[in-house]
Amino acid sequence: MGNPFQDQLLKTGLVNKKQAKKVNHEKYLQRKKKKKDTPSEISTRAREEQAALTKRNRELNQQRNEEKRQREQRAQVKQLVEKNRLERDDRGEPYYFTEQNKINRIFISEEMTDQLSRGQLAIVKFGDSYEVVPAKVARQIADRDTKALITFHEKSSSIE
Repeated sequence: MGNPFQDQLLKTGLVNKKQAKKVNHEKYLQRKKKKKDTPSEISTRAREEQAALTKRNRELNQQRNEEKRQREQRAQVKQLVEKNRLERDDRGEPYYFTEQNKINRIFISEEMTDQLSRGQLAIVKFGDSYEVVPAKVARQIADRDTKALITFHEKSSSIE
């Protein structure tokens, strides 16, 4: 029969051949059923793992795209400021402004001070320093990075 324990039971007469054959047949059916279940379980598990992996990849791609978009916007702001900044007059009068509850100052001409108060110019943060740019450029910068815009007295549409 192939099973030494089963052979011993047959020799002692505790079981007969019919019972042994029935037990072998049941074991065979269980093994066959187990083999059928295994591929479906494996495929289900594989599908779940694939779905989880796809979801994680999608989230990582969204995160990378967002970081890339932010880098591009910072580069655009830098380019706008570099191309459009106005020369400051270090011997001019100080212009005081606040940034995060801290009072700062830059030296600009009287004409620039007047233009700042009328909303024709704006102050933006550029690295560790501050630059003065035209109002049109300030609006473009505000669209890309509101944190870079420090002082901008934009004209409000009031009824005259």
